[in-house]
Amino acid sequence: MGEQPARGRKQAAAASRSRTADGGPAGAGKKKSAKPESHLAMVRRARRINRELAELYPYAHPELDFRNPFELLVATVLSAQTTDLRVNQTTPALFAAYPTPEDMAAAVPEELEEIIRPTGFFRAKARSLAGLSKSLRDDFGGEVPGRLEDLVKLPGVGRKTANVVLGNAFGVPGITVDTHFGRLARRWKWTEQEDPEKVEADVAAIFPKSEWTMLSHRVVFHGRRVCHSRKPACGACPIAPLCPAYGEGETDPEKARKLLKYELGGYPGQRLSPPPDYPGRPAPPLGAG
Repeated sequence: MGEQPARGRKQAAAASRSRTADGGPAGAGKKKSAKPESHLAMVRRARRINRELAELYPYAHPELDFRNPFELLVATVLSAQTTDLRVNQTTPALFAAYPTPEDMAAAVPEELEEIIRPTGFFRAKARSLAGLSKSLRDDFGGEVPGRLEDLVKLPGVGRKTANVVLGNAFGVPGITVDTHFGRLARRWKWTEQEDPEKVEADVAAIFPKSEWTMLSHRVVFHGRRVCHSRKPACGACPIAPLCPAYGEGETDPEKARKLLKYELGGYPGQRLSPPPDYPGRPAPPLGAG
């Protein structure tokens, strides 16, 4: 574990300012009113959380390496049931072998499967990649379409994948409801839904459309770094005073800080080629120590 970067120290200071003398977050220890939160109050709190996340993660970005819409589409399909890190460690060899939809459509299935084997479920993913590549070649002139209704017709592409591609390759606002986003949206009482499309609809009603893509990145960043599924780092969370679920995880500040991941914990990130403003270290290539 390396030295905490300057921006990480700034985030830690922000967390410290939001705490009381006994180590808990300011406001978290107050007696909760029996009166339920109104919808308007929830919207105001949700938008404040988004502003706080924007300050915490000004460098939030998609954590898949890509250079064009086709690479982002393929990487997103591969990311199902695995980590972005594993995908990023796999795609350099994949795109060296098959840089275009035409190349991937003509791939020998067994050879394609072997390259993407590290991402898991490689046979099903290979079928999806071959199918979507053939569709791009035959139906879209070898180009990734920039419309949701076209993207979701491609093999292996659902609404979540389509929103990732639209938001990050075409600049079309979209909310990406992955496991992290859905978990935090429910913890923060933005929604009670489990179905991703219903979560998307509920959250879309809270925030301006212009915020949707970056909101998705910020929430996912926070879910991966602080607000974990099994043991959230409540005691090291700068937005704890705004969180209805405070206390579900570790509340001791020192113990909670040990739960922080990626750049907040001094560890490498998930991208081998992160954006220039990313304050952490790049991920190692596949097979590196």
